[in-house]
Amino acid sequence: MEYKLQNMLLGFCLSLLLANLGSSVSDDGLVRMGLKKRKYDQAVRASDDRSSNGGHGVVLKNYLNVQYFGEIGIGTPPQTFNVVFHTGSSKFWVISANCFFSAVVCDTHAKYNSSWSSTYKENGTDAAIAYSVGAVSGFYSSDSVKVGDLVVKNQDFIEATREADGSGIFSKAKFDGILGLGFQETSPNSSVPVWYNMIEQGLVKEQVFSFWLNLKMDDPVGGEIVFGGVDPNHFKGKHSYVPLTRKGYWQFDMGDVLIGDKTTGHCSKGCSVTADSGADLFAGPTSVVAMINHEIGTDGVVSQECKAVVSQHGSTILDLLIATAQPEKVCSQIGLCAFDGTRGVSVGIRSVVVNESVGDSPGSCSACEMAVVWMQYQLKQNQTPEHILDYVNDLCEKMPNPPQLSYVDCNSISKMPSISFTIGGKAFQLSPKDYILREGSDPASRCFSGFTAYDVPPPGPLWTLGYIFMGRYHTVFDYGNLRVGFAEAV
Repeated sequence: MEYKLQNMLLGFCLSLLLANLGSSVSDDGLVRMGLKKRKYDQAVRASDDRSSNGGHGVVLKNYLNVQYFGEIGIGTPPQTFNVVFHTGSSKFWVISANCFFSAVVCDTHAKYNSSWSSTYKENGTDAAIAYSVGAVSGFYSSDSVKVGDLVVKNQDFIEATREADGSGIFSKAKFDGILGLGFQETSPNSSVPVWYNMIEQGLVKEQVFSFWLNLKMDDPVGGEIVFGGVDPNHFKGKHSYVPLTRKGYWQFDMGDVLIGDKTTGHCSKGCSVTADSGADLFAGPTSVVAMINHEIGTDGVVSQECKAVVSQHGSTILDLLIATAQPEKVCSQIGLCAFDGTRGVSVGIRSVVVNESVGDSPGSCSACEMAVVWMQYQLKQNQTPEHILDYVNDLCEKMPNPPQLSYVDCNSISKMPSISFTIGGKAFQLSPKDYILREGSDPASRCFSGFTAYDVPPPGPLWTLGYIFMGRYHTVFDYGNLRVGFAEAV
């Protein structure tokens, strides 16, 4: 299973929750979603003849800030489809005319019909893609693919004929398929990705593509992806570049995470992070997201195991942290972890756990590791032991619940701290107007955090920069130099 795509599907789940809400953006920059259903089809400027500084642009459409997609054509003459341009996968699929999905999917989305195209070439190899909440399957075909004003010849893609979608995500999605912009290494046995063929066929001048995402949902232009260059109108200043650490996903190292101007210390030795054009929220390890959401003032759920670990071992953990220079060994020293060295708090997190004994489950180890992270953060603030233990107990009461939104008091937004992420030695700041989203504009409306807990198993942990970050910072994916760059978006 392509685990990176789970992040994108978190966004799709969120879009389903908001699908019946209208939207507007207030002067303070907060996303506001009214109760009147928003008309989705908006007039957008033509993109076929648009070029940006030597590149070739495709205008994107924005649906509730949780789905960004653009129009492509497949076949001769082109049959048009709305697709998500997704950097977390290299696979490319659209719904087939031989669709055996539910009637809702087949009848409400564009479908590719090979008999209508003079450039179609039969392949027929079976294909399947598994996601965390569903799957699509079908067969490969080959045809010309029009992306903006570029035409990629003999491009293989999957005609999706079936789906297993217990959550209804694909049936309610506003797009007709996914065009992967990840590295072929993520799916070595799959077809050559579209981006690779653009380079091979000499269609782009530079081996880069760039994203500008417009978070203003009332704007008819939802953003733009430029192949072969960047549009200088979409950013200001210079991009800060960092090298990729893993050729497969657009993965690189991130430094310290700051809450306000205070370091958490969590990524001071480096954390892995990906820039994901298919994810909406900013996803990260439970331990740090819990701290961020606590400072924001979100609701959460109780972890009885976390509370039990802190009750029985909290003072000992704190004493060892004060006395030792090796915090990663604290949990093994007290017998809650069977090894030396943290696993990144990535497994065994369980919420609302009742009557579990401490020390005999992976969850106890993970709860201890979280407590270590939280205590280290408070020790850096020179807090007293009593305050630190109260703080850790409070976080055990408000653990993030990934499948659900973390709501906050809309009246407290002005008091919330900025959250910053250090990339390439530079702090990239998100203000409350960047990371808080709002449903409605009346006094009864609700606000929620843009940070969600997502624990990736080894080789995790792994952070994901989604639309919340990429909306604030224009992003360049430099394939030729294997690096990613960020600059303030305009």
